Amino acid sequence: MAETTSPRDRFAPVEGVAGDLGLGVDEIMALVHEGLIRGIEIGSPPRWHIDLDSVDVYLDDQSEAARRAALWRQSQAASFPELWGRGEIRNGD
Repeated sequence: MAETTSPRDRFAPVEGVAGDLGLGVDEIMALVHEGLIRGIEIGSPPRWHIDLDSVDVYLDDQSEAARRAALWRQSQAASFPELWGRGEIRNGD
C-alpha cells in the first residue's frame, strides 16, 4: 500500500528552509531558479514553498561532492616515493 504524506509534511515555507540551512531566502530562491531544489508557489497571494525531499537530495549531493574533493586533495598531496615505497617521504606520520 502506498504511503501518503500530507503537503504540510512535503513542503515548507522558503523562510523556514532558509533558516534551517542557515542561508538567506535569496540563496534558497537561487537554488530553486537554478533547478537544484524544487519549489512551488501556493496560495493567494502566492508564496514559495520548498519540496523537502529535493532539499535532502541536494544536501546529499553537496556532501558527496565535498567528500570527493577531499579525496582528490589527499591524492594530490601524496608524493611518488610514498606511493612507490622508496625515496624521501614528504609527509611522514
